[in-house]
Amino acid sequence: MGKIIGIDLGTTNSCVAHMLGDKYEIIANAEGNRTTPSVVYIKGDELLVWDLAKRKAILEPKNVIFEVKRFIGMKYDEVKDICKAMPYETKKGKDGGVLIVVDGKEYKPEQISAFVLQKLKDDAEKYLGTTITQAVITVPAYFNDSQRNATKAAGEIAGLKVERIINEPTAASLCYGTKTKDKKVLVYDLGWGTFDVTILEIASEGTFQVLATSGDTHLGWADFDAKIIAELLADFKKKENIDLSTNAMAMQRIKDEAENAKKQLSQTEKVDIMIPFITVASDGTPRNLEYSLTRAHFEKICDDLIKKCKTPIKQAIDDAKIDIDEIDEVLLVWGSTRMPWVKSTIKDILGKEAKATVNPDEAVAAWAAVQAGIIQGDVKNILLLDVTPLSLAVEVEGWIANVMIPRNTTIPVKKTQTYTTAVDGQSAVTIHVTQGERKFARDNKSLGQFNLEGIPTNMRRGEPQIEVTFDIDANGILHVSAKEKSTGVEQKVTIQGATWLSDEEIARAREEAEKFAEEDKKRAEIVEAKNTLESTINQVERMIEENADKIPQDQKDSIKAVLDDAKKVKDDADANTDDLKAQTEKVQKTIQDLAWSIQRWQASSGQQTKEWPVDGEVIEG
Repeated sequence: MGKIIGIDLGTTNSCVAHMLGDKYEIIANAEGNRTTPSVVYIKGDELLVWDLAKRKAILEPKNVIFEVKRFIGMKYDEVKDICKAMPYETKKGKDGGVLIVVDGKEYKPEQISAFVLQKLKDDAEKYLGTTITQAVITVPAYFNDSQRNATKAAGEIAGLKVERIINEPTAASLCYGTKTKDKKVLVYDLGWGTFDVTILEIASEGTFQVLATSGDTHLGWADFDAKIIAELLADFKKKENIDLSTNAMAMQRIKDEAENAKKQLSQTEKVDIMIPFITVASDGTPRNLEYSLTRAHFEKICDDLIKKCKTPIKQAIDDAKIDIDEIDEVLLVWGSTRMPWVKSTIKDILGKEAKATVNPDEAVAAWAAVQAGIIQGDVKNILLLDVTPLSLAVEVEGWIANVMIPRNTTIPVKKTQTYTTAVDGQSAVTIHVTQGERKFARDNKSLGQFNLEGIPTNMRRGEPQIEVTFDIDANGILHVSAKEKSTGVEQKVTIQGATWLSDEEIARAREEAEKFAEEDKKRAEIVEAKNTLESTINQVERMIEENADKIPQDQKDSIKAVLDDAKKVKDDADANTDDLKAQTEKVQKTIQDLAWSIQRWQASSGQQTKEWPVDGEVIEG
C-alpha cells in the first residue's frame, strides 16, 4: 500500500498532513505555508490555486472562485441566494445542480474542489518525494450523503482514491485524543459555514466512541464577517450616500478587511478599518472608507449569532445522555474559535476552560493523517466509532416516517425491517427514504426513492413480505435495498444525487422536531389508529369472502352493520384516537366470532383451519 495523506478540504482554507512514524506532520505548501486558501483563479488556460489566486479577486472578481464547499452536492435552487451574492457567475445545471461559469466554460463544484485537492496532492508529492494516489478527506459532521459523495468524486477527479470520508469534529478529537485517555471530550468546531458540536468518550484501550453530534449547518464565521460587512456598508452609505453593495471590486476589498478586522479583534480591543479609494463619487472625487470597530460593538452586533452557538452544545449533551460535569475537556477547532467570546461562552455553560493544545487550523488535517496511518497499518490500537447525525426512515401508509436508524446511532450500521403492501394485487411498492426528526415523511428531507417491482399480483394486502435494509458505511454513505421474500425480487440503490439538504432545512430539522413534537405525536397516533382500524376491517371482509358458505346470514348482516359503523368513523376527518380504537375493538370482536363459527364448521366437516397472515407496516404507495 502506498502513502496515504490526510486532507482537510475547507471552505476558505485547506490543509494536508501525513504520518511520520507514529506522529503526524503538517505538510507545508510549495509557498511555505501550512494552510492553502481554497481559492481558484481561472483565465483562459491559466489556473492558479493559493494566495496568488486570492489576490486576483480584487481586480478580476469574475475569474476567482471561492467557497465552493457551500455548493458541493447541493441543488441550485437550495443555494441560489448564496450564488447570486458571489462575484463570479453561476447557473443552474441540467441536473439541477450548481454550475460555475468562467470565461464561457462551465465547471461543477466538484471540479473546482478537485483543483484545490490537486494542489495539495502535488505539494505533498514534492515534499515526500513519492507519488500520492490515496487520501482520507474530512467533511462537516452534518454533510449529507450527496455532499459526501460529491466530495469523494472531487478526490477522484484529482487523481486520489478516497479511502475514507470522516467527520471534521471527530477527526480533531482523535488527534487530541492520542494524548488523552479515559475522558469525555466535547469538540467545538466553528468552521466557515458550519458549526458542529461532537461529544466523544476516549477509552484507555484506544477506543473513540462518538456519543452524540449536533450543530447548525447555517452558522459559521462567515456570518460574523457578514455582520461587519453590513456595518461598513451602512456606515459608508450614511456618510457618503453611496451604496457599495453592487460594486464587485469594492465588495471584495470590504470582505477582506472585515475578515482581517475580526481576526485582529481576537487580540485587541479596537481596530481601525481604512480602505483608500474605495469608489469614486458622482463629482469625480475618490472616496475612502474609514471605520473604528471595538470588540464590544462587534460582539453586540453578533449577539444573535453568539446565542445560536449555545444551543448545539446543550443539544449534544442531552443526546449523549450525560451531565454537564461529565465533560472532562473541550477542544476548539478552526480559527474562529480564537474569538474571546467563544471561550467565555464555553466557560459559562460547562464551567471549564477550553483546551488549545492543538492548533485549531491544523487539528482536522492532523487526524485525517492519523486515520490514514490506521488504514496503512502504521497506527495501531485505535478504534473509531462515529454516529449518524439525523434519523433515517421509510415512508409508510399514512405518510408516517417509520424510523429505521435513529439519530446518533453508531456507524457503520445495518438495519433490516419487514414491510408489506397497502392493497390487494399490488405489483410494486415505492421505497421513499427520508432524513429528519419529524413524525411525518413530508416534514422531513427526502433523500430519494425507488420502485420494487415484480410482486405477484395474486397476493392480497398484507401477504407480501418486503425486507428493507439500510446500510450506512464507514464514510456515512447510505445504501438501501428492498427484497420481496417469496419471489426473491430485489432492488438496491446508493442514496446519492437526491440527497440535497439545504443548510436552512437541516438547521430547522431539530428546531421543528422540538416545536412540533407534541402536534406530530397526536397526528401520528390518529393515522396509526386509522391504519389499524382499516387493516382490521380488511381482515374481517377477507374472512367473510373466503368463508361465505361457513357463516350464517344473520351473522353476516350483524358484522356488516359493525363494519359500516367502523368505516364511517375511519373516514371521519374529526375522529379522535379514542373513537378509532373503540371501533377497532368492536371489529376485532367480530374476528373472534367469525373464527369460532368457521372452526365449528371445520370441525363438523373434518377440515383444517386456515392460518391468517398478520399484517405488518404498510409501505405508502
